[in-house]
Amino acid sequence: MSKQKQKIDNPHKRKMEKLKKNIDASINAANRQRGIGILLTGNGKGKSTSAFGMVIRSLGYNHKVGIVQFIKGQQLSGEEIYIRDKCPSVTFHQMSTGFTWETQDRSIDIAAAEKSWSKAEKMLKDDNYDLIVLDELTYMLSFKYLDEDKIIHALKHRPIHQSVVVTGRGGGTALKSWADTVSEIKATKHAYNQGIMARKGVDL
Repeated sequence: MSKQKQKIDNPHKRKMEKLKKNIDASINAANRQRGIGILLTGNGKGKSTSAFGMVIRSLGYNHKVGIVQFIKGQQLSGEEIYIRDKCPSVTFHQMSTGFTWETQDRSIDIAAAEKSWSKAEKMLKDDNYDLIVLDELTYMLSFKYLDEDKIIHALKHRPIHQSVVVTGRGGGTALKSWADTVSEIKATKHAYNQGIMARKGVDL
């Protein structure tokens, strides 16, 4: 080995050894087995996308999955079409009243939100479920369609092995305090702001 190569390789080896030591220590420190509460928030694109990625990951282990989508339009989404046709084991409920700015009727929105929450609440009490996704639930709290205390209580008292993913902008202090993992997705640039229409398979 040349002296020049040694000069490059030796510091790299020491750096990687230190990195491995730190990673191994972190892995060993994480020794508690239980379900995880995840909040995916922020004004950027990718919150629901990330949640549905976890759905696919969970299905790969033959886990029982439940999904409730809040604040979605009446048009079937690509994920709903796929899950309906290809994943009969998944429990999927979509509020499907149209977006709240389309209905423009608070009483209709509240009734739909409460009906959807009742589906979610039932899953949160069922220890057969390994993963539950509550997509866009944060809006239900922001618009005060649902009681925050009731939601937090249900999330905290779910079966111990059950993981829950909540998505949507905002979410408030209580949800962030409940969650074990909080990721905030920042909007740096978006095709919509450049006049590019939403695409099936990407946005829909």
